[in-house]
Amino acid sequence: MSRAVVTGCAGFIGSHLTERLLSDGWSVIGIDCLAPTYDTTRRRQLVDRISNDRDFEFIEGNINGVDLRPLLEGADVVFHLAARPGVRASWGDFRQASEANILATQRVLDALIDNPGARLVFASSSSVYGRAESFPTKEDTPLAPISPYGVTKAACEALVGAYAAQADLNVASLRYFTVYGPRQRSDMAFTKWIGHALRSRPLHVYGDGSAIRDFTYVDDVVEATIACAICEIDGHETFNVAGGSPARLTEVLGLLEELVGTSIKVEYADRERGDPPRTGGDTSKLFASTGWTPTWTLEKGLAVQVAWLRDALGLSPVMP
Repeated sequence: MSRAVVTGCAGFIGSHLTERLLSDGWSVIGIDCLAPTYDTTRRRQLVDRISNDRDFEFIEGNINGVDLRPLLEGADVVFHLAARPGVRASWGDFRQASEANILATQRVLDALIDNPGARLVFASSSSVYGRAESFPTKEDTPLAPISPYGVTKAACEALVGAYAAQADLNVASLRYFTVYGPRQRSDMAFTKWIGHALRSRPLHVYGDGSAIRDFTYVDDVVEATIACAICEIDGHETFNVAGGSPARLTEVLGLLEELVGTSIKVEYADRERGDPPRTGGDTSKLFASTGWTPTWTLEKGLAVQVAWLRDALGLSPVMP
């Protein structure tokens, strides 16, 4: 494999993936609309830096408006990460979520019909499971999303399956579980919590802190995503990508206090719609297909994210 297309290349996961591919010797076409929904300036600066690599070509535009066929022609792998993210945000405008997630995915699939030799790696989400009753959750668990965002990702998976069956495409749909690490979106919990803790401000937590999440460090996600680009697949396969670090939110807050070096005031609010009480992914299928297993602990990964955000905010490092 040598030629890749990454949609959403300026995003949290997409930027890490793009940099890793380039460092591994791939040539990459990156597509991103740099939507003004979050961190636009930072993402544009990141693209400008990556663009210094001669093996990278950046296309600024919306997936629903860009002529994709010439861009995908000759690609070995298409990593489709572009989406309108966010469980909470999806309640506000389902039309936008549908266009950015479902319609954009169909356009990528339509363009791939002319390039059936390419592998598609699609970024799905653990949100498709909703309130799963078995943990760790396996891929054959019935999908029952409880948020509009989860509904769009489940619909995308159904589209992917239909195209794979009818157009002879090979696709891996990856159900990411609570990804965190440097460059995490500013609207996500860890980034907000760390930022408030570093400034000695109260943290806002939805629910009573008893919710459990399976946290997955971004480097592990990138490893799994690339592994699924080169493993043997026949048709459409779904894989959980989970970090194996399930923890209650109260445990995370305690760990964050240790890393920041000060006590944290927490203000609790009602649990948001669409937030399941627990998530946890069984990754045995992914291991069997690729040999992938997570290597980052929550303690190690959260420490790196704290250090990154401290630097990004221009705060002095903690002296030993």
